[in-house]
Amino acid sequence: MDFLIVLAALCFLMLVAYRGYSVILFAPIAALGAVLLTDPSLVAPMFTGLFMDKMVGFLKLYFPVFLLGAVFGKLIEISGFSKSIVAATIRVVGAQRAMLAIVLVCALLTYGGVSLFVVVFAVYPFAAELFRQGDIPKRLIPGTIALGAFTFTMDALPGTPQIQNIIPTAFFGTTAWAAPVLGTVGGVFILLVGMSYLEWRRRAAQHAGEGYGDPATLLNEPAPFAGDRLANPLVSLLPLLLVGLSNLLFTRWIPKAYGATHEFVPSVVGNAAPVVQEVPKIAAIWAVQGALLVGIATILVFAWRPVFASFAEGTRSAIGGALLASMNTASEYGFGAVIAALPGFLVVANALGAIPDPLVNQAVTVTALAGITGSASGGMSIALAAMAETFIANAEAAGIPMEVLHRVASMASGGMDTLPHNGAVITLLAVTGLSHRQSYKDIFAITLIKTAAVFVIVGVFYATGLV
Repeated sequence: MDFLIVLAALCFLMLVAYRGYSVILFAPIAALGAVLLTDPSLVAPMFTGLFMDKMVGFLKLYFPVFLLGAVFGKLIEISGFSKSIVAATIRVVGAQRAMLAIVLVCALLTYGGVSLFVVVFAVYPFAAELFRQGDIPKRLIPGTIALGAFTFTMDALPGTPQIQNIIPTAFFGTTAWAAPVLGTVGGVFILLVGMSYLEWRRRAAQHAGEGYGDPATLLNEPAPFAGDRLANPLVSLLPLLLVGLSNLLFTRWIPKAYGATHEFVPSVVGNAAPVVQEVPKIAAIWAVQGALLVGIATILVFAWRPVFASFAEGTRSAIGGALLASMNTASEYGFGAVIAALPGFLVVANALGAIPDPLVNQAVTVTALAGITGSASGGMSIALAAMAETFIANAEAAGIPMEVLHRVASMASGGMDTLPHNGAVITLLAVTGLSHRQSYKDIFAITLIKTAAVFVIVGVFYATGLV
């Protein structure tokens, strides 16, 4: 019964998300409904002590990233930089390769350390322009961005600075470059199969005579550039490149500048307790915020005239989008925390532990818990915190290196996490102005490809012994 309660809460939230209802409203309803059926006395304590605590904690850390990312993306749009990049891309690769261009841009930013939420805001304006000029259905944009930002550069390619590739290092004593051969094989598999799928979808739509879409019915369309002359494509690319480079530099500089902890006294009146910041836990967030400020400043320097002409209206819509996206994701974060605290979740975790093969056991456990919580990093953290010692013991008994455990756990976390209630999926759809009904099919196909890649690298390791 405990398991059925957890399953019912998960299915309910996926259903309402797919049908277009706000998860800000229904995530707490689903979570607290499960608590009510498990132990009614815990509804109020769970709501304030766990759901709201995790939700507000997420906003405390990440809302500035959402806000700056949304403003950065909007300025890329109203400055005309997105249109300039699109025009140059079409000249170089052709309008029919728009999907590949978007995937590569997303991959470059994600591998450069830019948060995938920021990538969604930054890439959408010129993805929409590129798809419009290539007359490719807009409904394919989310699947294309998902392939570039949520898959091989998030956790497969060795060295990626995304959190999904960093979390396993603390449990297995590895580095971000663990299992480079397996990670590269998995990344290439995802890219090739994913692009083949997207191109098949594009050709099918073209054969059916489907174009970009009716402008009168499309939502969140980027505003047309009002200037008289487009910027040089190299200048237009400069903000994107500086965001990636600045993020890398700030990531290295901040821990050296601030040390392990930094504290200050917030008031000179009274006896206020000092505020202590644990720098390693927030250095990456500070780095992304600083990088986005550098990108925004660069746009203002090179395109101040068109930007200031539409700054008030443009940033107003960007702030609204950031609020919606961050609240959606934070609600999902709270839901996952509550579900993970219920007895039914433990039933799932214990059942998954019965799988005999060490790597398959870890892969299925991590991806299942990521799917239940709707979070790649959340599901993996829960799985490794509870079962890392078991995974390590089983792997050592089978002669499996810790680097392989790292890469399997990292890639599995980004598998079934992108179910309909996933915060990144909801953010992606909200930013692009599309619904689950219109675009989730393609996101789910990419999810299946990504999940299959985990078992591909497990097979490659057992067949060749390569790490």
